[in-house]
Amino acid sequence: MDSAELHATVAAWYRENARVLPWREPTASPWAVMVSEFMLQQTPVARVLPVWEAWMARWPTPAALAAEPPGEAVRAWGRLGYPRRALRLHAAATAIRADHGGRVPDDHAALLALPGVGAYTAAAVASFAFGRRHAVLDTNVRRVLARALSGSQYPLNAATAAERALAEQLLPHLEGPANAPAGAPDAPVTAAEWAVASMELGALVCTARSPRCADCPLADACAWTRAGRPAHDGPPRRGQSYAGTDRQARGRLLAVLRDADGPVPQARLDEAWGEPVQRARALDGLVADGLVEPLDDGLYQLPTGVPAANPTP
Repeated sequence: MDSAELHATVAAWYRENARVLPWREPTASPWAVMVSEFMLQQTPVARVLPVWEAWMARWPTPAALAAEPPGEAVRAWGRLGYPRRALRLHAAATAIRADHGGRVPDDHAALLALPGVGAYTAAAVASFAFGRRHAVLDTNVRRVLARALSGSQYPLNAATAAERALAEQLLPHLEGPANAPAGAPDAPVTAAEWAVASMELGALVCTARSPRCADCPLADACAWTRAGRPAHDGPPRRGQSYAGTDRQARGRLLAVLRDADGPVPQARLDEAWGEPVQRARALDGLVADGLVEPLDDGLYQLPTGVPAANPTP
């Protein structure tokens, strides 16, 4: 299967099977796309949807978010996990307001220069919000390419230069309109559509643990399937158990602060996590990450974005 046929096959499947998601709608703003990309990192769509909807209702523009303290972003992030993403999104919104007139930039380099925006997010926003031609290489896309083209059950833990070069080579030459809906059955495949279609295929069919090969449009041409689906690369990595970890302790402490109307005394945090050594370590980590601000008299609060007063010499 050559690249043109690969694009057409995956795009045709996507046009028939794509999930209806609000950040994919033609009316979705570039900011809506950016917020979804921050939230979807390591988090399933089902958990993201209600938080994204509440977020966009409260902060429909970057300027709206930047006008509030970063602690409000942490509060609204709720239980999505990895709350530093909320701080990074707030920082990106602040930079967009200050440096780009409140509009998400459509240039890849400008996106990459925003706080908290890495190579994947810059490519995804440029592609999905503006129709630009960039390789969007997330875990789902990497898995599809590893199986269909390389015959490997799983890609390596981190993307390699060879993978990135292959993804660039596979890009259709066409750019597309910003955030366009799926095209007609015979419409040419743009780079942006190929990016979202290959990602959706990995998310819904070519999954990590239970791939639905019988439903895959690439089944007849897939190198891994044709080789008998060898399991020579080992299973996907499993995350550590959540119960009893520092991450759970951090979550419990942060939940107390999110639910509070103002600063919280140490005693309330002590009640949230009983083991004192782990609690202290978790609290120190939250402070170091900028997610919690210590105040005088043993009080703590979500970050306000106001610089601390200089200590007296």
